[in-house]
Amino acid sequence: MNNNFNEIIPRRGTNSYKWDSSPDKDMLPLWVADMDFKTAPAIIRALNRRVEHGIFGYVKVPDAYYEAMINWFRRKHHWTMQKEWIIYTSGVVPALSAIIKAMTQPGDKVLVQTPVYNCFFSSIRNNGCDVVCNELLYHDRTYTINYADLEEKTSDPAVKVMLLCNPHNPVGRVWTPEELRRIGEICIRNNVFIVADEIHCELVYPGHTYTPFASLSEEFLLHSGTCTSPSKSFNLAGLQIANITIADAAIRQRVDKAININEVCDVNPFGVEALIAAYNESEEWLGELLNYLQENYRYLCDFFSEHLPQFPVIKLEGTYLVWVDCSVLNKSSEAIATELLNTRKVWINEGTMYGNSGEQFIRINIACPKELLKEALKRIEETLNAKGAANSNQQ
Repeated sequence: MNNNFNEIIPRRGTNSYKWDSSPDKDMLPLWVADMDFKTAPAIIRALNRRVEHGIFGYVKVPDAYYEAMINWFRRKHHWTMQKEWIIYTSGVVPALSAIIKAMTQPGDKVLVQTPVYNCFFSSIRNNGCDVVCNELLYHDRTYTINYADLEEKTSDPAVKVMLLCNPHNPVGRVWTPEELRRIGEICIRNNVFIVADEIHCELVYPGHTYTPFASLSEEFLLHSGTCTSPSKSFNLAGLQIANITIADAAIRQRVDKAININEVCDVNPFGVEALIAAYNESEEWLGELLNYLQENYRYLCDFFSEHLPQFPVIKLEGTYLVWVDCSVLNKSSEAIATELLNTRKVWINEGTMYGNSGEQFIRINIACPKELLKEALKRIEETLNAKGAANSNQQ
């Protein structure tokens, strides 16, 4: 197919949240998690056909939608869903919020593994619940799970739900079946419902395999809800389409009610067509995308190794979001991000967005043409080396 991921497609002036949130025309945005690549040709063709029809009324989600999703997960991830398990909605964050609403009461607690996707915190608090943190263990440029702490935290009867990020944003782990089993066993033993955010499930690199949490056993299936979407993998975030998969009929009914209470029970016709074309016709495009993203990651690692060796790059197993350790600066991640934004015109995410354990880390989105990444890394080097030199002089 040979898609041209090197093509620089101007996005400024298109009402892009990523590019138009700053009025500065010199700004390079490597922050919010969408990609600067055209989506798969089959998806564009499907959307063009829908546009040509010219009428954009309320959509009835067809059987072809469910079939595309079920066939994809069966073939790609060895997990066979049933149509009646699937609830469509407008996004994974609305899905998370609806499940929390269905499975908790105000004042209950919801567990997360920090540092973790920042919207987890708002979804919990917006439902009147308290956040409980099972901090991941950082060592040798990767993260592992603190199972003893997880057991202790889930033993609190007020903890009703755990939000599991698989693959994990921002630390880039793709949890192994063994890790997922230990998480599931601990949660089920303590009567904690698992909500698996698996939106990055297709963005996994060689040597690692995404395992749907619910696929590991019947017990795990019945004690969990899985949130998925083609939005990250196929660059469709603006089309507002996602799915919740819940096998337990009683729990599914509660979640469906919460979806309707939150008024996120309708989707748009473009999201429906895009999902079908993504899962039915775009696997080859996805493979080429993964190869390109992996090359971008290698380039970034080589760049840091040569020019910024004092800043460890965390090992990336999945996602296109690179987590970088800036603790050598002894500066807050907010200060580092602000310096990059104001002096070098590079917009990245500060680590504290993802919880207190993200302090002194930054997150870099590498889903862009390589020339943009190269320019951004040069600017980052200028700032980090300058701050590192200043820090050394003060010691």
